[in-house]
Formats: sequence, structure tokens, C-alpha cells
Amino acid sequence: MGDDGISNDDTHDATTVNRNPKLTILPLIALIFYEVSGGPFGVEDSVRAGGGPLLSLLGFLIFPLFWSIPEALITAELATSFPDNGGYVIWISSAFGPFWGFQEGFWKWISGVMDNALYPVLFLDYMKHSIPVFEKSFARIPALLGITLSLTYCNYRGLHIVGYSALLLACFSLLPFLVMGILSVPRIKPRRWTSVDYKKVEWTGYFNSMFWNLNYWDNASTLAGEIDNPSRTFPKALLGALVLVISSYLVPLLAGTGAVKTDSGDWSDGYFAQIGEMIGGSWLKWWIQLAAALSNMGLFAAEMSSDSFQLLGMSEIGMLPSIFASRSRYGTPTFSILCSAMGVIFLSWMSFQEILEFLNFLYAIGMLFEFAAFIVLRIKKPNLPRPYKIPLQTIGATILCFPPVLLLILVMCLASFKTYLVSGIVILLGIGLYPLLNVAKERKWIKFIDRNVISPIDDVEENQDAIDEVSHRLLEDNSTSESVMKLE
Repeated sequence: MGDDGISNDDTHDATTVNRNPKLTILPLIALIFYEVSGGPFGVEDSVRAGGGPLLSLLGFLIFPLFWSIPEALITAELATSFPDNGGYVIWISSAFGPFWGFQEGFWKWISGVMDNALYPVLFLDYMKHSIPVFEKSFARIPALLGITLSLTYCNYRGLHIVGYSALLLACFSLLPFLVMGILSVPRIKPRRWTSVDYKKVEWTGYFNSMFWNLNYWDNASTLAGEIDNPSRTFPKALLGALVLVISSYLVPLLAGTGAVKTDSGDWSDGYFAQIGEMIGGSWLKWWIQLAAALSNMGLFAAEMSSDSFQLLGMSEIGMLPSIFASRSRYGTPTFSILCSAMGVIFLSWMSFQEILEFLNFLYAIGMLFEFAAFIVLRIKKPNLPRPYKIPLQTIGATILCFPPVLLLILVMCLASFKTYLVSGIVILLGIGLYPLLNVAKERKWIKFIDRNVISPIDDVEENQDAIDEVSHRLLEDNSTSESVMKLE
């Protein structure tokens, strides 16, 4: 964030990055879409856990108002205030200090890797309906490894490639559901949408499904340093992605539950392919399965991008060894990508519901800190440069945080004992890792980039001035990079 202590290698990396294309609005919308959703693949569980269509449809209408929109607005304000790689790690560090910034980064990275481990599993769950051999371990395990390694290579080749690939994949993956929606219109019976059997409702599974399908709006903030004109592009991309995500859930659910009479127990991962066959025939079933396969590729690539650039950002501010900031000739963080890929391979043996509950719990803890940092920065730093600012005063902004905070607490309260145990181990590991890395840094056992993390906010005027200086420098550096690119 400053220039002190940057080695020649680091300078070379920075030059290389400036020559790589920045993300523009359409690829960024696609990346955010895949960070959050990727389409209706995986929402089938919400119908089963909700005991029918009613709670699922109401959930995707109501939850965005109390969860997705507040999270997206807060992400837009903070990401444009701190437009650098690392995202929420920098927000938490600026509000509460580097210790909590590191913990936030550790929790969110683990949560992100868990999330990414779901997508190869979902891919094979869809394919096994047409290719039953993927139910067998001898075929499933090599397939999981092959998917992970091939998509890891895609991330290695460049973020702009991932962005434009995500844009093309989004178009292809959503098109069959648009066709299904059109074909379903003559067969829709609205009374089917009101069906619910409260005896079959599994509240833990229902809330976890809703939460997972509508979160991760903050993930793209870890790529802020790779975005063209982030102060303008980021808020517009979040708005576009929000509309796309909600539409991609409601249209298929309205079509599938309204046009075909089904039992809620039938709705599980991959069931939309069966619905497509009932509405349009086998050709639509195969199209949806292919779309699901490609969509999971987009989900994986987008999540890995944010996870790896988060590690890069943490390294650039001295929280992790400098090797995490090393970039390939394509501008991608090579070692950070490899770490994320290894985490995915390690976790891919777990079941869908186990992974979902673990990652939701850790993500919820991290989000509580983000909402707290948002309020603290509003109170302590009212003059912090905010290219985009939520049009609410501090009291209104605080009230905006209440509904999502209550939802986060609810999700955490519904967790199983096993989730509490695993999450507790992860938290203790993060607490122990921070001082260990500090010792390694002080004694020079491992090379770190010598840059100061943003100071925590308190009543000391010196710290407040330092934060202002860092914020202005980030904005100025970004503007300078854009000017250089235009001249080139």
C-alpha cells in the first residue's frame, strides 16, 4: 500500500500487473453472479427442506430484501473506499487492527475453499442422472481431481480470461431455464405454488440453503485492485448481478413448481434436469445437465479467483509470506491458487450438507465482523473518502444492518454440534497462526513484504490521519494506473 520495503521482484510483479487487462463491468457482473449464484443449480434443496414450493418461493423473494441488498450496499461502499486486493481483510484491519483482519481473512478463506469444494460435487451429481457411473467411487474420485486441476489451470491463465469465460458461461447456463420458463406457461397452475407441508419442513436445511444461495456478495471485493475504475464499476456491477441472481432463481422455480405436480421429497441436487424433461423433453434435460456442468465450472473459477487474490492482498500488506504475492506471467497469484486448489481437493470427500453447514457458520462469523467494521468506520471516520456511499446517515445505516445480523445469528444458532466443534478448531488455529507468523517475520525465517497494515481506528488523531493518507493513496494509485493504461 506504500512503496517502502518493496523488493525488485515485487516491483517487477507490479509492472506486470499493470500490463494485464483490468476487469470491466460485464465480466465483473458475471464474476459476482458466479460468486453468489451461478444459476438455480443447488436451489432444489430449498423446495425439499421447505416442505414444498411456498417457503422456497417466499424465501427467494424476501431474503434478498433483508440479506442480499444490505450486504451488496455495504460491500459497494467499503470496496470503493479501499479499492485494493484483500477486500474485507483491509476493512477489518482498518477498524479493529491487523489481528482481527488476519482472523477475518483466515475464516473467509477457509469458508471460500469449502464453498469451492461443493462445485465439483454438484457437477457430478447432475451428470450421474445421465451417466450413472459417476455414482461409483472409482469414477467419481478421478473426475473430481480432473475437474479441480483443469479449472485451477484456467485461473492460472489470467483473471480477465476467467471474467469473460464467466460471461459466456452465464449466458449459456441461463438460456435453457428461459426456454423452460416459456414452455411452462400454458401448463402452470398457480395453486401449486402455495403448497407446503409443515411436517416435512427442515428448518436448518432450509435456512442454510437460503443463506448459501444468496451470500458471498463481498467476495469480489478481494479483486478490487484488478477492476477498471472500481469506484464507478463496482456499484453498477453489484446492482446488475443482484437482478440477475434473483431472476435466475425465481424463473426456474416458478416454472418447475407451477407446471409439474411433484412431491417435495423428490427435489434434490440435479432435479431441475428431470423437470426439464417433463416440460420440454429429453433434449431440454440434456441441455440443463450440460448447463449445470458448465455453470459449476464458472462457480469454481470465480470462487478460486477471489480466494487466491485475497491471499495475495494479505501478503501485499505483510500478513502472509511474500510467496503468496508472487504472480505468474499472466498476473495471477500462482502460489495462492495452488493453496486454494489443495484445500478443495482435501475437502471434496465431504457431503454437500456437511460442507454447506461448515462454510455458512464460518462465513457468518466473518460477516458479523464486516457489518461491525462498516458501522465503526461510519462513526469514527465520517470523512473517509467514499466514492460510493449508501444514502443513509449513520443511524439509518446501523438499522440497515439489523436484519442481516439477526439472520447471521439464526444461521449460527441452527448449526450442529459437529459444526461448532470444527469451527472452534478453525478459530483456534487462526488465533495461534497469527503470532507464529509474526515471530517468523520478526526473526526473518520467512520473507515478508515490508508494508504496514492499516492502523486500527481509535481516538488518536495520528491514527486517523494515517488511515486518510492510506485511503487517498489507494485512490491515487488506482487513478495513476488507469491513466498509464490509457496512454499505452
